[in-house]
Amino acid sequence: MIATFYSHYVGFDKIIDTLHELYPKALLTTRKDKESHYAELIIKGGLFSTDKKINISYRQKEKPSYVFSEEDSSPLAVNINGLYNYVSSLPTTKPEVKNLLLRKIETINCEFSIWQEEGDTKKLKPLIERLALAFDAIIFAQPDTPISRSDNQHFLDKYLNLILDTDGRCEVEKLDVQIESKYYDADQSKISAEQLERKAANEAFLINKKIKINSHLPCIESEAETTIRTPREIATRVCVLAVINFVAFEVISAENAIDYLKEYQLWDDTTPNEKNFLLNPTVEKRIAETWKSECIWTLFWALGKVDELGFPEELCNLNDIPPSEYPVGGDKDPNIFINAANNSKTVKELLDINDLYYRLDWACVDARLNGHAMETVQPGVVYERHYALNWLIRYADAEWDEVTCDT
Repeated sequence: MIATFYSHYVGFDKIIDTLHELYPKALLTTRKDKESHYAELIIKGGLFSTDKKINISYRQKEKPSYVFSEEDSSPLAVNINGLYNYVSSLPTTKPEVKNLLLRKIETINCEFSIWQEEGDTKKLKPLIERLALAFDAIIFAQPDTPISRSDNQHFLDKYLNLILDTDGRCEVEKLDVQIESKYYDADQSKISAEQLERKAANEAFLINKKIKINSHLPCIESEAETTIRTPREIATRVCVLAVINFVAFEVISAENAIDYLKEYQLWDDTTPNEKNFLLNPTVEKRIAETWKSECIWTLFWALGKVDELGFPEELCNLNDIPPSEYPVGGDKDPNIFINAANNSKTVKELLDINDLYYRLDWACVDARLNGHAMETVQPGVVYERHYALNWLIRYADAEWDEVTCDT
């Protein structure tokens, strides 16, 4: 059996610690060459059983990052580029998940493989499960193994669910793309008073709301480092999202939405994921898209069309936006709304609220990981608003489909 793990997170020591924990009585040896680390685990057999041997090879980028580097020509970098091209060539039933897989491949910093030379061990699958979660890994798996989910070569997520196989099959609706903030957070040794004040004010606000904070979360970017979206960009994005939202709530058909977007020259501003939704608006996709109401609300606030963003304890109500202010619907020309967009929130205003939602999102993720319910806020509302805010401040220079909400 062999499984190859790809992960943004690095750490051969983490693998060794896991081996010691799962196989405390086994003989473990390690070695290293110029590029890779190796571990060999021998589990002694009993009177009527043979020894069992597990091997692991591990390698990582010399300079871990969250993007491809044209300067990196190492064997691992070449392999990751090849993996990206391979996945790009595969068919898929869920283009949005495939796009997330490609985004995740871009963030890969390490690769390690597990194979079994001798015998059989019941603890091999638990080892794979443990490492997959610990590394937030994607796994390239072969058919006919205890973890296989396809008769062909295929990719699994950290829960060992099928992301994609060579026939294009996919059994997940989403895929987390996690990036360690240290790779693009501001240099915390050069933090300005403005950034420290923003962090302190938002932490105090959350403490007053009895929401858990993480004082170790870094400051976000400064005003000097940030270039926000233009009012025209924001207004255009609002219009596209509003049309998609009509389809999600079955106000109009997907066909009518496509015709509308093309008639008013907004089809080119519709993202690949949005186009895929309109071409195949399944029930599951409609439900997911309804959450984008929070993004629309946030962008309206950014344009000054909504007075208060509001605390994320309940869902927004787009009906609170006066019909005269809503940019799409019926025979309305959305370009009138777009061309009239000349003002938006300031860089400071957007960073202040972005920092708050960054810390709120961390609290929601922490609660979920620890099995606690968030009673003060709606995690889904927090995530969608954080998503829109990250797009507004050009977080990691990501376009709409590629925005991440890292905590």
